[in-house]
Amino acid sequence: MQGFGYCCAHRDGDVGAGMDRNTDQLLRVARMYHVQAETMDSIARQLDVSRSTVSRLLKEAREKGLVRITVVDPDRPTTRVSEMFEKYFHVQAHLVHVRPGASSVFRLDQVAKVAARLLDETVHNGDTVGVAWGTTTSAIAVQLRPRRLQGVTVVGMNGGANQRTTGLPYVGSILQKFANAFNGEEQLFTLPAFFDDPRTKEMMWRERSTRHVLSVRQAARIAVFGVGGLGAELQSHVYSANYLTDAELAQLKEMGVVGDVCTVMLREDGSWRDISFNERASGMNPAELRQIPKRICVVSGTSKAAPVLGALRAGVATDLVIDEETARAVLQRMKPSLRI
Repeated sequence: MQGFGYCCAHRDGDVGAGMDRNTDQLLRVARMYHVQAETMDSIARQLDVSRSTVSRLLKEAREKGLVRITVVDPDRPTTRVSEMFEKYFHVQAHLVHVRPGASSVFRLDQVAKVAARLLDETVHNGDTVGVAWGTTTSAIAVQLRPRRLQGVTVVGMNGGANQRTTGLPYVGSILQKFANAFNGEEQLFTLPAFFDDPRTKEMMWRERSTRHVLSVRQAARIAVFGVGGLGAELQSHVYSANYLTDAELAQLKEMGVVGDVCTVMLREDGSWRDISFNERASGMNPAELRQIPKRICVVSGTSKAAPVLGALRAGVATDLVIDEETARAVLQRMKPSLRI
């Protein structure tokens, strides 16, 4: 599945002539209709064309074989934006068109749909899938379609307990939805998201039960995770559900932390090793993540531009599912002089 961010014409009469039924444009309309569940009327309003034009584009996409069970791109054409992500970060960007002015919840929902379809194409019999709990993976879990696979294991990539609750019902529900969709079994990581003392973590890592789950997640072929952002518009669960005290949040900001991946804190420059807080984190750090062949990072919202940039610089992802506006914000933050 290929991302796209092709600009549309503004006048109905310009669509056919301007793009000459360009494959990128056909894919865009097909993705909006078949994957993001937009209506033809909604697509027509967003592209400023007639409903009949949308209908004709969808028909042509089908006739060209671009629409089967999912929206596919046999020639894998790339846009300038996705090319930049490949050039600077060595990731494949799956760009999601979201109408301007959409709410953060709607934006996340649209990105989650595309991420779910990508997972549908990626997960096969016998795979181990690592899932980092959070607002984003919770949204993806709702969008997954059941498949009759065999031998799939879904393992938690980070602990979920905090200072006030076990966190297990929330984390468990996410993993269970993933496991149910793939007809697999889930492996909970029943530990705190953050230990109070790094020495406690060292001791727990010696326990046989812990070592078993660590070995399962280390064997994952696919990982799916979001990026948490300090101060993001749509609050990441780790920052809104008693996992960190006000004093800890203030300390992280003083250290230049902009967000996290798998509850491992990152700076915008991608550094994480010298952040003492990470010695207490139970999640997979960037070095461990990079051992997993397929790493799908899913993000929505321009307020996460800084933590996404940090995550990409840390090399955590092979694939990035992201809305177009946020993708451009990340690139412009990286290099303001870029012309996108």
